Amino acid sequence: MLDFPGCPCSGDTLDKLVQPAILAVLSEGPSHGYRIAERIGEIPNFVGEKPDVSGIYRFLKNMESKGLVVSSWDAPGHGHAKRLYQITPSGESCLARWVETLKQYLATITALLETARAAVSRKPRKRGCSCSKPRQGQGARP
Repeated sequence: MLDFPGCPCSGDTLDKLVQPAILAVLSEGPSHGYRIAERIGEIPNFVGEKPDVSGIYRFLKNMESKGLVVSSWDAPGHGHAKRLYQITPSGESCLARWVETLKQYLATITALLETARAAVSRKPRKRGCSCSKPRQGQGARP
């Protein structure tokens, strides 16, 4: 389906959805960063595209600085200590706000999809996409 990986039109640059995905996973219970990334990879639209674990840790660090999650060291009897993340009451409130925001996104995307489908059905389909390519005079210089 993704003919143009890395291109905005492929939909694989939806960074805004990472925060609510992390909060939703943590609402199930405390978890380690790597396991959070695995769970996010199981969510539809993320399926088959395991999130970048280092990116998840950056989000977690940022979310912790905002008080949405807390972490503690989990030192099992064997292996290395790992950070265990947990959603806070502020994170739960944020997730509740995300539910409303995602509902609005869904309504907007549904309307946009209908408009785009109508536009595409009126014109012959071209192969290729140039929306991620730099235009003349933009991008890397020779």
